[in-house]
Amino acid sequence: MSPHIPSPKRFTLLLALIAAPAAANPRPLPFSYPHEQLGEGATEIEQYVDYTPVPATTLDGTNSTAGLLQFQTEYEHGITDRLELGLYVMYAPSLPGDFATPGSVGFPSLSVPHMSEGTGMKQRLRYKLADTGAWPVDVSLYGELVENQQELEFEAKIILQRRFGKMRIIANATAEQEFEFGGEKNLVIAPSAGVTFEATPSVQPGIEWWMRAEYPEHADESSSPRPFDLGPHHYVGPALLLQFGRLWWTNGVYLRVSDFGRALQPGDSFGNIWIRSVVGLGFD
Repeated sequence: MSPHIPSPKRFTLLLALIAAPAAANPRPLPFSYPHEQLGEGATEIEQYVDYTPVPATTLDGTNSTAGLLQFQTEYEHGITDRLELGLYVMYAPSLPGDFATPGSVGFPSLSVPHMSEGTGMKQRLRYKLADTGAWPVDVSLYGELVENQQELEFEAKIILQRRFGKMRIIANATAEQEFEFGGEKNLVIAPSAGVTFEATPSVQPGIEWWMRAEYPEHADESSSPRPFDLGPHHYVGPALLLQFGRLWWTNGVYLRVSDFGRALQPGDSFGNIWIRSVVGLGFD
């Protein structure tokens, strides 16, 4: 049998994606938005995957480990050179039927921006106050509405960035108000920050920190200890951006550094390790 040889059309398409001028807007850090945005009329499709392993119990009572997953597909469009629209569809699959741990189905009640918002959809606008590099610190504003299976969420974010040659320092200050359909209100604080370095235009390593803490309106503050899933949870880890013209791929692997000595229990939704992978493809 002769070896498979890609057709000329497929090979030409692959070369076009790799060699084309960068019309995309890659994210060097998986959790932190940079100041750069799509230009007017430009479009990008991004696919997110989040994964964290946690303890779980099977129907026969056996202790096991399960991987919690969430998938997000985002459509981005540059309305102007400063205003960007984002539309998302989110899907958190349930654990297999042989798992019986209460609360360990997908991301049942969590609401971290761009991470564990269950199954639903969201819409956001991002606006940069000045062109990148015009101010000593670049500033963008971000607003988002989320509709998922259990609540409505309103999120606000301030994006800060400073360049030092090939190095970028990026920070996102994020707060979110949740309105559960059962009447409960929750405040979520979820900042992130990191540093990236442009080793080459195609390879940009970095390190990132992100945090998540939830504060229910009617929580019993006298209870001790505080429920684990409410946090605050702190994660730190390396990130790597690979860029191939219009196509880019960012990965981050994070270690939970808060409650480090605590043994995870069935029902916990924040594992010791968190992995996020994002693939983007830009169009004119």
